[in-house]
Amino acid sequence: MRLLRSTDLALRVLMRLAVAADAMPTTRQVAADMDVPYTHAAKVVAELQHLGLVDARRGRGGGLALTGKGRTASVGAVVRTFEGDGDVVDCEGSAPCPLNSGCRLRGALRRAQEAFFAALDPVTVTDIVADPTGPLLLGISRHAS
Repeated sequence: MRLLRSTDLALRVLMRLAVAADAMPTTRQVAADMDVPYTHAAKVVAELQHLGLVDARRGRGGGLALTGKGRTASVGAVVRTFEGDGDVVDCEGSAPCPLNSGCRLRGALRRAQEAFFAALDPVTVTDIVADPTGPLLLGISRHAS
């Protein structure tokens, strides 16, 4: 299973903010740190803010901060939100699969997808920035600035 680019970026933004300490980087700074287009980062940050995981403040002294809910957020829940609840394969798309009515593969893939999410459910944002990851993230942000 391959994550959408927005899912990957959402997780990296959460990780980056989890190690920001008292600093409040801007969306532009986070985009530069992650080497992604600002517009893409802004869309992801807006969704994270909507979910209550990130606090975004405008103006002088503004920036991004991880909320308490963001620190304890389940990685599985974040991935589910950004990936959506669709099937791994599109059996009913513009050219529906002729095996659709009696196929066992679709169910097996759905179970595998749920197992993937379930494996990520107990993992929190705080867990994924524990040493050695946190210090590495700080080093990346210092070099990108």
